[in-house]
Amino acid sequence: MIKDEIREVLNDISTKNRRSYSEMLRQLGLHIGQDQLLCQLWKEDGVTQNQLSERLHCEPPTVANMLKALENYGLIYRQRDPSDARVNRVYLTPKGREIKEPIEEVWAKHQKQLLDGLSSDELLLLKGILRKMAKNLS
Repeated sequence: MIKDEIREVLNDISTKNRRSYSEMLRQLGLHIGQDQLLCQLWKEDGVTQNQLSERLHCEPPTVANMLKALENYGLIYRQRDPSDARVNRVYLTPKGREIKEPIEEVWAKHQKQLLDGLSSDELLLLKGILRKMAKNLS
C-alpha cells in the first residue's frame, strides 16, 4: 500500500537524517538539540530556563540537562535574576558566541547534503508538501 511505503520512506529518511546530523554536530562537540538551544540564545541572550523549554518545545528536565552540558563545555552560564532570585537566566559565553558560525556551517552543509540533486521546482513542491504534513501533525 502506498501510504505504508511513504511512512517507511519517511522513517528511513528520519533515521539517516538524524544519524548524519548527529555526526556533523559531534565534530563540534555537540549533540542534537544543543544547537537549537544555542540558537535561541543567539536570538535573545539572557532568557529564562522556562522560556527555553517553551521555545524548544522540550520538558524542563531536558533543557536543564542540555544547559548543564553546555555549561560544562563553557558555552553558556546561568545567573540568578537580580529582581527574582527564583529565576535563572541563561547567557552565552564568548565561546558560545564564537560557535555560531561553525554551527551555521553544519546547518548549511547538512541541508545541502539532504537536498542535493533536487531542482528548484522540486524544492518548492517539497517545501509545500512538508508544510502540509507538519500542519497535519499539529
